[in-house]
Amino acid sequence: MTAKELISQSILPVQTSDLGIQVLDMMQANHVSHLPIVNHEQLLGVISEDDILIHNTEDPIGTYRLSYLRPFCLDNDHIFEVMARLGKLELTVIPVIDAEEKYLGVITVEDLMKYLAVHFSFTEPGGIVVIETSRENFSLSEIARIAESEEVTILSSFVNSVPDSFRLFITLKLNKQNIQAFKASLHRFGYDVYASFSEAEYSDDLKERYDSLMAYLNV
Repeated sequence: MTAKELISQSILPVQTSDLGIQVLDMMQANHVSHLPIVNHEQLLGVISEDDILIHNTEDPIGTYRLSYLRPFCLDNDHIFEVMARLGKLELTVIPVIDAEEKYLGVITVEDLMKYLAVHFSFTEPGGIVVIETSRENFSLSEIARIAESEEVTILSSFVNSVPDSFRLFITLKLNKQNIQAFKASLHRFGYDVYASFSEAEYSDDLKERYDSLMAYLNV
C-alpha cells in the first residue's frame, strides 16, 4: 500500500489569496487543523489553525508571516512511512507530491486510521507506537516485557524491513490510549520510538483548537 492510494478526494488545498476565515471554515468542515497551501499545483507549505488565529482572519493568508512548514510524502512512499511522519509531526493531514513535486492531494489521520483498522485488525481502541531498531537488536519478547511492566498489552504487531538496510520498523497496536509511560520505558531500554499515535490525544487536541477558535470568534 502506497501513499497515492490513500489520497483524500474531499479535502481541497487553499491558496494564498484565500482569507483566513475561509480557511478556518474549510478546516472545521473537514475536521482537520491543517491544510496545504498550493498555487499552480505546487506545494508551498502547510497552514495550521494556530497560524491563522495569531493573524487577522479577514486578511488573505498570503499576507501572513508564516514559517511555511513544508512536510510531505511522495506518492510511492509506503504507508508505514506516511504513518510515521503524521505521528512524528503531529499533523492532521500530510500533503502528497510526485517525483516532479506536483501536488496530488492529502492523506488525513482519519483515513489512515480507517485503513489500519481494516487491514491490520486495529479496531480496538488504543495507541500505536512505531519503533526503529537494527535487526541484531530486535527482540519482541523484550519489548513485550517492557509493555507488561507498564501494564500495557500489545494487541498486534508487524515488522517492516527497510530494503538495502539493517533497519527494522516495528509497529505495535496497544490496548491503551495513554502511551507516554510505555514510550518512556522504551527509551530507557535503548529503543528509538520513531513515531507514535494516540487517537485520544488527537481528539483532545482538535477539541481544544475548536474551543479556542470559537472563543476567538466570540461565538
